[in-house]
Amino acid sequence: MVTHVPAEAKGDERGALLAFIEEQRGGIRRALLGLTEEQAASKPSASDLSLSGLLKHVAEVEQGWIARAKQEPPAIHRDESNWDETFRLVEGETVESQLAHWQKVAAETEAYVRSVPSLDDTFPLPNDPWFPPDARVSVRWVCLHLIREIARHAGHADIIRESLDGKTAFELVALEQGTSTSWG
Repeated sequence: MVTHVPAEAKGDERGALLAFIEEQRGGIRRALLGLTEEQAASKPSASDLSLSGLLKHVAEVEQGWIARAKQEPPAIHRDESNWDETFRLVEGETVESQLAHWQKVAAETEAYVRSVPSLDDTFPLPNDPWFPPDARVSVRWVCLHLIREIARHAGHADIIRESLDGKTAFELVALEQGTSTSWG
C-alpha cells in the first residue's frame, strides 16, 4: 500500500498491530471512493471478485476471527450452501451499510485486542479439516493473520479499481487526502 504507519504507531505492540490492520482496511475503503453501487459490484478483471464483495468478505472474516478468539460463535454462519454470499452484497445491503458495519467490527477488534491480558493468550482453532488438529493460536497471531488477510484483498481491490477506471492506489490516497498526485 502507499500509506505509512509511523514506527511509533500508538506506542506499543498492540497499537502497532492495530495500526497496520487499519492501514490495510484503508486500502479497501479507498478503492471504493467515488464509485456507484453498480461499479462497486462489477467484476472488471479476470477474477470473479468485486469491490463491494471484498468489502463484505473482509468485514465478515475479521468479525469471525475475533469471535473465534473470544470463543464465541460467529455472527454469521457460512457453510457450503451460502459461502458465495460472503463475496457479494445481497438484498438490502449497500456499500454504505457494509462500510458502517465494518467500522463497528473494527471498533470491536480494537476493544478486544486492547482488553486481553496478553497478546500471548491463546484459543483453540476449530476442528475443521484445513486447520491442524487440536491447534491453538495467540491473539498476536490473529492480528498478524488479519493484516495478511486484509492486505491480500487490498491488493485485489487495487487491481479491480484500476480495471474499472484506471485510478491507482496513489491517486486514491491523494483523492482521500485532497492532494495532488504529481510527484514532480
